[in-house]
Parts: sequence; C-alpha cells; structure tokens
Amino acid sequence: MDQYIVSARKYRPQTFNTVVGQEHITTTLKNAIRHQHLAHAYLFCGPRGVGKTTCARILAKTINCENPTADMEACGVCDTCQRFSNNTSFNVFELDAASNNSVDDIRELINQVRFAPQSGKYKVYIIDEVHMLSAAAFNAFLKTLEEPPPYAIFILATTEKHKILPTILSRCQIFDFKRITTDDIVKHLQEICEKEGLHAQESALHVIAQKSEGCMRDALSMLDRIASFTEGQMTYSNTMEHLNLLDADYYFKLVDHMLSQDVSDTLLLLDQVLEKGFEGDIILNGLAEHMRNLLLCKDMRMAKLLDVPGEHKPIYAEKAQQAPPAFIMSAMNVLNDSELNYKNALNKRLHVELCFIKLCYVLQATKAVAGTPYAVETADVKKNFDQLADTRVQITEDSIPIPVIPRIETIEDQIQNHTSQIINHTSQIDITLPTVHEPPVYQNEEPIAKKVQEAEVPMYPPQGSKPNGARRLSKTIIEVTTTTNDTTADKKELTQEAVTAAFEKYKQQMQRENKSMLFVQLGLMQLEVLPPDEVHIICPSDFTHSYAKDQRDLLIEFFRAETGVRTMRVTTEEREDPNAATRQQPTVLSRQEVFEAMAKKNPYLGKLKDGLNLQIDY
Repeated sequence: MDQYIVSARKYRPQTFNTVVGQEHITTTLKNAIRHQHLAHAYLFCGPRGVGKTTCARILAKTINCENPTADMEACGVCDTCQRFSNNTSFNVFELDAASNNSVDDIRELINQVRFAPQSGKYKVYIIDEVHMLSAAAFNAFLKTLEEPPPYAIFILATTEKHKILPTILSRCQIFDFKRITTDDIVKHLQEICEKEGLHAQESALHVIAQKSEGCMRDALSMLDRIASFTEGQMTYSNTMEHLNLLDADYYFKLVDHMLSQDVSDTLLLLDQVLEKGFEGDIILNGLAEHMRNLLLCKDMRMAKLLDVPGEHKPIYAEKAQQAPPAFIMSAMNVLNDSELNYKNALNKRLHVELCFIKLCYVLQATKAVAGTPYAVETADVKKNFDQLADTRVQITEDSIPIPVIPRIETIEDQIQNHTSQIINHTSQIDITLPTVHEPPVYQNEEPIAKKVQEAEVPMYPPQGSKPNGARRLSKTIIEVTTTTNDTTADKKELTQEAVTAAFEKYKQQMQRENKSMLFVQLGLMQLEVLPPDEVHIICPSDFTHSYAKDQRDLLIEFFRAETGVRTMRVTTEEREDPNAATRQQPTVLSRQEVFEAMAKKNPYLGKLKDGLNLQIDY
C-alpha cells in the first residue's frame, strides 16, 4: 500500500508555470534567469500559503538545471533536477529561522558559504520565516548578505516584512506576493478533483476558496477533509455542514421575515440557528455580509463584486429588488453597532435578539421618515421644476410655483408646549408658590417685574385661579427676556475705531505678558471692519497668518468684551503689504542690545558696569 500524501504536498508546483496567482513574480524571475540578471539576495514576503517557499525552491532548481527549456523552466530530467526532487542536492540549503535564530546558527551558515558548489553553478540558501532572527543574528548576517561569493544566492521568506531591519531590506530585491483570488483557487481545485476522480459542485469549491481567504494550502487541506467526509461526493450542503458555515438560505429567510415585520418568525429562526451551535457574532457578521451583497445587487454594474457562488447571484439580484435601499443601509448600521458591542454584552443571546427585533421595525421607521410632509413637498417641488425644465419655454417669475416650506418649530414653541403639558398634568395638585424676591435691576434695562406689571399680567396666580394664569405668566416672561436681549444687542454697532482701540489693548496686554514674538506678529497685522459684523485681519506673510488663526478665538472674546457687540466673526487673509518696506517694523531686542541702547542714553550706566565688573545675563 502506497503512503498517502496530502494534496498540499502532492500537487506542490514544480515549475513557474504551475504556480497559481503569482504571474507578476514568476514572469520577473524567468526574465532574470533568461538575461542572467540574478541578484545575490531576494526577499519573498506575503501572506501564508501563497507560494513564497515554493517559488524559492523552483528558482533554486531552475538556475542549477543543466538543460533549461526555452521558457526558462527546469527540465526535471538532468541529474541536478533529479537530486533536487529527491532532496539529495548539496547546492540547496533550507534554514528555518524560527528555530535557528541565534548568532551561532548564522556563523555556521557563513562558514558553509565559503565553500564552492561541488556541481552546478550556484549554492542557494533559503531562509524561511527570516523575521524570527534575533537582532544580533541580523547584524552578524549583514556583511555576508551584502557581499557574498559570486556563486552564493540568498532567498529570504517572511510573512511579516515590517519586522525585518531596514539594513537587511536595502540589501535584497523585494517581491511582494499577493493573496490568491477566489476564482484562481476554484479553478485549481477543479483540476485536482479531475485528477483524483472527485465529484464536486462548483458552489462547494467556491465555499472552500472563500473560507481559505486566499491561502492555497488551507484550501487544499479543506479539500482533503471534505473529500474524506463525503467519500468524494462534495455538494454545497455537505460542504457547508462540514465547515460549520451558515447556509445563505437562512439569511434570505431572515430578511424576508424582517421585511414583513414578523418578530416571532425571526426569533424562532434565530433559535434554530443557535441550536446548531453557531455563535451570535458569527450570525451578525454573516447577516451584515448578506446585506452588503444585497446592496451591491441594486446596481448590476457592481454585481461583479459579489464573492458568492455563481448560482446564487440570480437569487441575490431578485431579493435585492424586494428590499428598499434605505432598509438595507439602516440594517447595516444596526448590525455594525451590534457587532461592536457584542463582546461587552453580558447576555449574548439577548443582545442578538434585540438587534433582530430592531431590524424587524427598521422598514417601518424608514417609511415614516420617507413619508414626512417636508419630504413629500420637496419631492413635489422638484417634480414641478423638472416638468418646467422639460417644457423648454420662456419661464417668468409668476410661472414658477412657490414651494410650501413647513413651519420650523422654534425654541419658544417647544418651551410653551412642554409648559402646557406640565400644567395640564398638575392641574389637580394644590401648589403653594414660595415668596419671590424682587429681581435685580440691570444697567440700561428696566426690571422684568416692572415690564410684566405694565403688561397687566399678575406676578402670582391668585388663589382659586385656573392654571392658564401661570401659563400666561411663563410665556410673558420668556417674551420680555428675549426682547430685552435683542434690544441690548442692537444698541452696539461694530466700528473701525472701537475695533482698532480694542486691538491696541490686546497688543499691550501681550507685551505685558512678555509674549514678545506674538507682540511683533500682532504689530504686522492690519484690521478692516466689514459691516455688519465682520472683522477682517490682513497678514503680510504665512508665518503671521498662522499666528492670526491661532489667536482668532481669543480675539473674538476680547473684542466682544471691549466693544460690547455680541454678534461678531473674525476672518483672516494672507496678503502682501506694498508699504511693508517703508513701514517701521517692531523689533525684539536682546538683553545686550537693550543695555547698549540704555548706555547710549546714559553713559554713566556703562561706567557703572565696568567699575563693578558686571556681566550681562544672557
């Protein structure tokens, strides 16, 4: 009885042409061999199971082949190829850096490099998982890797390129391997099934390829397992059962129940799925992926992005027409939030059930939003304008329909509504109001109590009065307060003189706080008042402009306090000043320059310094 060999080893590629999904790598290597442009060091990096070590072995076999083909492939017949296939070649050395990562292992490798090959042209050293080498081992390997003997070639393979020292990366030709696409894996699995005499549905192979996530080795391992489980008869259902995946039919049923807002059937179907052993996060993730597929099917141009079996695509296209886009988008948001909070939930099942209950009412919520009067009126207005545009006639102002804009509820209306509700609920309760002191009188304002009395509104509801007296009082006070604030704000106007005076005070304040650089930059700025409420700052350079933007919020508060204008905005602009050359710019003097200026005005100050042998503190 022959020894059983797994498919990952039995069908491992032996030539460049049999490597799956890495044409950009194999073509480059074959051209390098053809033109004899081989580098002394290569770095193959990429995800697991995509062919890094396989390509390294094929390269080592091909460059030592005695009779390569015209397409630069190893012949597989010569003595060198036969010894390589039987693992008896002395020209190829494989080192696992995960278990040989010390300096001593690298020293032993360096000692082997000194000897020329017994047969063939090159000695090839394949170091797998090279990122596992220690820092000391990397440093010991640097010199040999940079200037090896002409017959030595190093091929490094890793899944984590970011862990390799930059000095190593700079000495290698780097090849980035990509994940193998689902279609390439399915095609390769079909070829293997034909060679092994297995009967497999394309949808079953597609599930295997999708589950492998671009790793050919994982796909071949799953193929062997499922072939043993099904005795060579692989269908979509038994493949899903063996891989413990949730069938797409469950997701289609869940979406149907949610669209019909049937909470009972939704929770019963969820219970069936949970009884099969599926975790809640797997269900949420699968349903989110299902919603994403439905959204893609809304536009047939995006249907090619679906990563589902070919026979399922028509079903997705049909179901996508039944689900409104607003429902799909809202459902995806709910599922995303539930996935993020799943780990923190104490009761996992209840968390998933609450998510599904929300999804059952998402359609109702989206219909309610879409059916608001504003949405209907806006749609009608747009339709009217589209009709007018299609007529291609002369349109006058009188012929354009005026859209009906719904009234926006103000804050005062909301306060009034809430006050009415509170008083209606408390109409049967006897309330004794406490004594209220006379409100304070503000400058340039009359007391609010006086204004209320002039409006002939009682300050306190008399005994036995109805609650509407209190409601009238609340409304009057709110209106008086609002009017007072508006009147006060209108008394002040923004003028150039007031802003300039406030800006000078601000600069003096910065000078007193010893912010010399800021003081200098403020002196370079020019202010313009643009009615009714804008203060425009002009800066001569980008450096000054950055200071203006940093000080904008502080200037707004300072200008409000100085000018009394509450409504104000400050804008900045970078503009070259044509008079900057003639204008005297403020300068910041050093301590030495300050002393020299003082000594120039008073010569005795310099004599005092020299007589006492004083030094200026820098």
